[in-house]
Amino acid sequence: MSTTTHAVADIPLPAPPTNHQAHAAATRTTAHDISLRQAAIVAGLALLVLAVLAPIANFGILHKLVVAGDAQTTAQNLAAAPGLFRIGIALFFVVAILDVVVAWGLYIFFQPVNRSLSLLAALFRVVYATMLGVALTDLLSALQLSGGADSLKAFGADQLQAQMMVLLGAFQSAWDLSLIIFGLHLFILGMLVFGSGRRLLKVLGILVIAAGVGYLVDGWGTLLVPNYSLTVGMYTFVGEALLILWLFWKGIRGADTSNHRHAEIEL
Repeated sequence: MSTTTHAVADIPLPAPPTNHQAHAAATRTTAHDISLRQAAIVAGLALLVLAVLAPIANFGILHKLVVAGDAQTTAQNLAAAPGLFRIGIALFFVVAILDVVVAWGLYIFFQPVNRSLSLLAALFRVVYATMLGVALTDLLSALQLSGGADSLKAFGADQLQAQMMVLLGAFQSAWDLSLIIFGLHLFILGMLVFGSGRRLLKVLGILVIAAGVGYLVDGWGTLLVPNYSLTVGMYTFVGEALLILWLFWKGIRGADTSNHRHAEIEL
């Protein structure tokens, strides 16, 4: 019985995949996992649901119960409707979860356009959702102070109410700061939309970029300018609404990608 030994250098190694082979493998993986059409529907549906829940939580509940500059009335409102306030917190938490789902769906959908930018946009949205989720602990703490738990009896009512307002303000400040991250997400997303096809997609991309700029202006304005009162984002949100409609359209009509490295997702 004989043994034959070979030097490592004599063993043929497989050639590295070409760009075309790597892209084809990525396309097969995506096809077996989730299609671009499914990703568009998931992202569009999640965006639509959070677009409904966020205003309810913010304007319908939070702004209704919290009176700026009036700690006593705010404390009375929270003590009288703790269940409603908890529902508002729960809705915010659902919105944060949906933002992660949106980030995932958009990342898959825009991979054929530019994988690196798609990943960066998704990461910014996940960071934004994380900041929002962490900020919700301030609302829970404020609710506890307004309820006058037994462990807080040693503190006076004025002290508790003042601390409650600080926590409510901390939530708002954290959310305002997170809007800068969200604005960066939309700015990059708009670039992806702009570069994903021709004709009206260029316009849609510009509108999404404008929406991102609106959030950036409001976020930095709140951070740097005392008593900042502008709401630029209220006038530049059109791109977000049109993006939802376009995603549903692509999900219904079907999004197709060719074998090219930079596929176009046309309107």
